[in-house]
Amino acid sequence: MSAPVAITLLTQSSCGLCEHAKEVLGRLGAEFAVSVTEIDLRTDEGRHLAEGAGVLFAPGVLIEGHPFSYGRLPERKLRKLLQYLAAQQRANGDDTVTTTS
Repeated sequence: MSAPVAITLLTQSSCGLCEHAKEVLGRLGAEFAVSVTEIDLRTDEGRHLAEGAGVLFAPGVLIEGHPFSYGRLPERKLRKLLQYLAAQQRANGDDTVTTTS
């Protein structure tokens, strides 16, 4: 079994793009092993993560702690990354996930 890819979703209330990101992550979560953690940007943790990742506005997405996107979540780009990471895990024959920055 593959280790799930850790995805952090930085959100705020009344955010249409945040709802879109949740829908995308729901669809991709049905296809790939992912673990999604949602964090509100108004919290200390959310502000700290956003600042460190260069997230200028919601939603912000981090993959394995690395900045991936902010604003409208690019589903095709995320799907390609998840496919790559799944193939990498299979090739390595282990449950580790590594990303490149």
